[in-house]
Amino acid sequence: MISTKEELLKFISDMQKKSPDSFTEMEVLPSAIDQKTAALLQELWCSLNIPLESTQKNNALLFDKKLYSSKAKILNDTGLVFGFTMSFGKPEADTFRAFRDRLDFAVSLYPNHINFPQLEDGKLPRSTAFFSSKDLDFARGMAFACHTFYTCGRAVTWFNTILQALKINASSFFSDFDEWQQCNNCSYITDFRPEEHPHLEIEKMQLNFLKEKFEEKHKQHLFPAVTDIIKLNGAFSRLTAENEEAVIETSYNPEDIFSPYAMNITSFVENVTMENCSVKIFFNRDEPDFKIL
Repeated sequence: MISTKEELLKFISDMQKKSPDSFTEMEVLPSAIDQKTAALLQELWCSLNIPLESTQKNNALLFDKKLYSSKAKILNDTGLVFGFTMSFGKPEADTFRAFRDRLDFAVSLYPNHINFPQLEDGKLPRSTAFFSSKDLDFARGMAFACHTFYTCGRAVTWFNTILQALKINASSFFSDFDEWQQCNNCSYITDFRPEEHPHLEIEKMQLNFLKEKFEEKHKQHLFPAVTDIIKLNGAFSRLTAENEEAVIETSYNPEDIFSPYAMNITSFVENVTMENCSVKIFFNRDEPDFKIL
């Protein structure tokens, strides 16, 4: 774990000298991040994992949202890839409500991924006077839902837009998706491992669930735009990660889907005309690109 600015500067210097072209993941405390370190990190091919945790003083739970907001803004402004590492039921004074609040807050900062080491090592906390065993089960399900839908589903670019359209917070969304996963035999209970499945399979799960959610909210008229946003972003992610070209059928012109107007789906659907398109996603001189066929 890199805990200070000085340690991070030394790490960056060492990487630049020894392996400037190698991808590296690093665990970094938010206190080590500032404008200078972020600018230098841009010269590396890297991803940052930042612990997003509460601290405990006596029986009080402390969580510095201002600190995390300021550091996430620096990273987002410089285009660096970062994610959060989170836990539930820790420290001892943690509560289910506090965990949900941290999860809502984490998603609002646009992390590339959110990791839950407790899901990986199976070392779940014991129930306390603050966090019941039933709530720990709920938290575990929500964490797994987040891992599946958000992280493995590569949802960072569009997830907050979807939440806004549904008028739901992230923790409630993940709670609903956990229930959907259990009903469809793809939850942690059935030992489903989303990271072992192709992204396109996870995308199909996302779309099936969201179709139900938009129908439930009586907003099914928004779903064609939602589908285009998810499919186009998913295709670009597979192009860059797996080198997979694709042809996507859309209900709107991709130029419109990739415009800032699509960040408000309700307004977008009210003001933009539908236009069925076949869109090729491909590399153009080593750069991701698209064209309408």
